[in-house]
Amino acid sequence: MSEAYRVRLRSLGDGPTALGEAGPFTLVTDRPTAAGGRGLGFNGGQLLYLSIAACWSNDLYREAATMGIELDGVEITVDGDFPSRGSGSTPISVDVVVRSAASDGRVRALIAEVERVAEIPRAIRDATPIGVTAAVERPA
Repeated sequence: MSEAYRVRLRSLGDGPTALGEAGPFTLVTDRPTAAGGRGLGFNGGQLLYLSIAACWSNDLYREAATMGIELDGVEITVDGDFPSRGSGSTPISVDVVVRSAASDGRVRALIAEVERVAEIPRAIRDATPIGVTAAVERPA
């Protein structure tokens, strides 16, 4: 496994509010107040969709540099739902807006390439296996 992608999440106080860490970066996770949380951070579904958006954005810039296309900005909106407890996501939609002076054809080629190579969406589409190990610790 790669240290570059390792994350850790630790509950704060009596939970469910938690602090996620990846190297020097942090992010607060929580549940909405209506679902028993404090509403102080992203929930898991939002983080899943945000990771898709972040991957699309990062890969648009990476592939644009490779293709010699200058970008003036991108906006990615990802939408889906988790309609019931324990259900998987509904189909996920990704809306991409690319601001660039490059020709429409070149920008569309860029978008098609990112759709082909974006790692996070591929992991979801390809149903990457997830292994779980668990431990129980007793309070001190």
